[in-house]
Amino acid sequence: MDSPVPPNPTEPRPRRRDRHGRGMRGPVAPPQVPLSASRSDSFRDLVRDSVERLERRWPQLAEIDFLVLDVPEAEDESVPLGRSVPEAKDRPAIIVVYRRPVEIRTKSREERGMLVHEVVVEQVAELLGLAPESVDPRYGQD
Repeated sequence: MDSPVPPNPTEPRPRRRDRHGRGMRGPVAPPQVPLSASRSDSFRDLVRDSVERLERRWPQLAEIDFLVLDVPEAEDESVPLGRSVPEAKDRPAIIVVYRRPVEIRTKSREERGMLVHEVVVEQVAELLGLAPESVDPRYGQD
C-alpha cells in the first residue's frame, strides 16, 4: 500500500526562511567597510600599525611575537595594559597588549590608537632595556 505521506528525509534541509516566514538575515554591512570589522579585529589593526611604525626604526622587532589578549590574569589589584616576556631558549620574546583595559580607558578610536602605541613603546623599551623616549622620540607627546 502506498502511503500519501512522503518518508522523512535522512538529511535536514537547509532553512530558507525563519519560523515567522521571513527570509534569513544577511550581513549588516559588506565586508569592505569598517563597520563589518569586529572590535577585536580593529584593535589588532591598531597594534599592528604601532608595531610597523616601530619596526622601521628597530628592525629587531620582527623577531618578537606581539599578542592581543582580552584581559590579563588576575594577579593583584592593578590592571596592566600590557606585558613583556623575555625570550627563552625554546621561544621568542613576547609582548602582550590587553584589549579590554585599553578600551575601557579610551573614548575614541584616536585615543585608543595613541594609548596602544604608548603601551607597545613601553613594553618594547622594557624588553630592550631602554627608555621609552629612545624607542620612540615622540613618546609622551600628545
